[in-house]
Amino acid sequence: MSAISSTSELLLSAATAGSVSAQAAAPLDEVLTDHHLLEATKEGDEAAFAELVRRYRNQITNYVYRMTNDYEAAVDLAQETFMRVYAAADRYQTTYAFSTYIYRIATNLAISELRRRKRRRLVSLTGFFQNQDSPGEVTELELRDLNPLQDVTVVEDERRTAVARAIATLPEKYRAPLVLRDVEERSYEEIASILQMSEGTVKSRISRARTFLREKLQAYL
Repeated sequence: MSAISSTSELLLSAATAGSVSAQAAAPLDEVLTDHHLLEATKEGDEAAFAELVRRYRNQITNYVYRMTNDYEAAVDLAQETFMRVYAAADRYQTTYAFSTYIYRIATNLAISELRRRKRRRLVSLTGFFQNQDSPGEVTELELRDLNPLQDVTVVEDERRTAVARAIATLPEKYRAPLVLRDVEERSYEEIASILQMSEGTVKSRISRARTFLREKLQAYL
């Protein structure tokens, strides 16, 4: 594959090409399947990859936005997701659906971003809050979220804002399965595959996440 530096280059390439060249070479029953497009990408067909970007760009951006509650970060992480798919195209295995594969990459990037943010919010208070049982061990203090939910209102926009904020407060292990199920409408089986855990664990975490949300959104229920 030739080197590229951004998904924008791929989209421009597709626009100038006018169509996905892989369509002509593929059997009718395989035309435009995700697997076929990625196989074409391995052969250097950037228009084929641009079609994958077109198909999944909005989905992945919206998903990461729901995970991070930060649109600019979502755009950046979505682009990073596609760049990783492109870079690893030669190692892609068709064991899983492509949608499962790309959502797994996006989930891992979103969780990494959330963990970076959490580390930034932790303040070491050496000398003030040392563990008395283990002298020298520093206790970390997590700063309280100073952005409470908006006041009670029947305005739908405020309701959606409150839900987004509430989702953003969920621990990452509950946030990902909840967003995949209730926002992305993925099946329990696919969520289990994306997150690499059992369906039972997925269902348990979604149930717990919904309970958390109900508690946080009592004013809107």
